Amino acid sequence: MTTERLLRIAVPNKGALADAASQMLRAAGYRQRTDTKDLTLIDTDHGVEFYYLRPRDIAIYIGRGHLDIGITGRDMLLDSAADATEVMALGFGGSRFRFAAVNGSSLTLEDLRGKRIASSYTGLLQSYLDEKGIEAELVGLDGAVESAIRLGVADVVADVVDTGTTLRRAGLEMFGDPICESEAVLIQRNGGGGLPPVAEALKTRLHSVLVAQNYMMLDYNVHTDDLEATTALAPGVEGPTVSALSKEGWSAVRVLVPRKGAHMLMDRLHDAGARGILLTELAACRL
Repeated sequence: MTTERLLRIAVPNKGALADAASQMLRAAGYRQRTDTKDLTLIDTDHGVEFYYLRPRDIAIYIGRGHLDIGITGRDMLLDSAADATEVMALGFGGSRFRFAAVNGSSLTLEDLRGKRIASSYTGLLQSYLDEKGIEAELVGLDGAVESAIRLGVADVVADVVDTGTTLRRAGLEMFGDPICESEAVLIQRNGGGGLPPVAEALKTRLHSVLVAQNYMMLDYNVHTDDLEATTALAPGVEGPTVSALSKEGWSAVRVLVPRKGAHMLMDRLHDAGARGILLTELAACRL
C-alpha cells in the first residue's frame, strides 16, 4: 500500500500577508503555527506540510518545484519571473504598484524615457517598461525607495503602495496608471502536474472561505401572514429554510444573504413583519 506524500505549502512568515494568510488557512480548517519561530508545521489530518518563508522567496521555491503550492503577493510573483502561475486571488493584501516623483513634477509615462527609476521590484518594472517600449535606467533597492530621489540616486521611484501616505510624507506625488494591481494569491508551478490529491481540497476550502466573506447567515421569526413578503425580500441562494415554531402561526426562517447591504435588509425585513432577526458571520461556505 503506497502512502501519498504530503502537500508542501509555502506561507508568508512575516509582513503584511503573514497574519491574514494564516487566518484564512485556519478558517479553512488547517492547523497553523502558534510560535512565529517555527519554520514548518505538519498537519497529518489533512496531508499537508506548511513552510513559513519570506514572501518574496515563495514564488522561487514553487517555480523550481521544491514546494507545491503557496501564498504570496501577485506583485512578488510577477517580479520573480518564476516558473509559477496564479491559481486563485485570495481577497486580502491589496496594493498598487505606482510611479512617483517630486511634488509638482507633473510627469507622464513618456517622461520616463532615459530617467533613473528606483524600485524594489525591478523585474516587474522592467517587464512593464518593455511592454510600453520605454527605455530607462533601473536602480534596484531593497526597500525605502521613497528616499532615493532626495538622496540623488534616482529621478523617479516605483513602489508598492496601499494608501500612498509614505510617499506623500516624502514629498512625492504618484502619477500614471498603476503598473500592477496586487493582492494575495495562491500560486503553483506552471503546468500544475504531480500534485497530491489534497491540493484540490485545499483550493476548494480556500474558495469556501472567500465565498463566506461575501455572505452572511440571516435568521428570523415571522407570522404566516407575513412569510411571503419577507421571503420575497430575502430569497437566498436556493431558497430559504422555513420551519414551524411551537407558537401557532409563526415560522422560523434561515437564509443566506449577501454581506453587502445586509443591515439594510434587516431594516426592510423588520418593516415587513420579521422579528428576532439575527445576522451571523460565516467561517466557510460552499455553494
